[in-house]
Amino acid sequence: MNLNEVNEGITKFRPRKRLGRGPGSGQGKTGGRGYNGQRSRAGHGQSVVFQGGTMPLFRRLPKRGFNNRNAVKVGSVNVEDLELNFDAGSEVNSETLRVKNLAKYSYDQLKILGNGELTKALNVSAHRFSETAKEKIEKAGGTITVIPGPAPVVKNKQRSAKDRR
Repeated sequence: MNLNEVNEGITKFRPRKRLGRGPGSGQGKTGGRGYNGQRSRAGHGQSVVFQGGTMPLFRRLPKRGFNNRNAVKVGSVNVEDLELNFDAGSEVNSETLRVKNLAKYSYDQLKILGNGELTKALNVSAHRFSETAKEKIEKAGGTITVIPGPAPVVKNKQRSAKDRR
């Protein structure tokens, strides 16, 4: 057997099962649904979490804490990581950090933190900088570019008398 003969018998998609096409098809009459019950009827459907009328597990477990789905996810990179992975005079931004596997997870904003020492002059672009990171980058002769992020949403719950009119 050769490598070019391996895929000869393999088809990419299995043909659709044709239900209710007579007794000779093997899926005739009831169409593979059985005789009676909820699943034999058209339009049947149950929730994925339905457990036969028992109180579902996600309702039995206690809910703890608070999870803010609208919170801004901030990815962080330390100055010491920039020292180890970048040459002097190079450009540091979210794309180059992903290439170097320093910030491979998903985030909304990038923050540079000041842990470690920096001796190289780097051009760093990020949404946020800690005070120590700013000092260390500028002390090493590098430049800082603040990327504008999405404006924070501020809801004014108490309207003034002018707004109510």
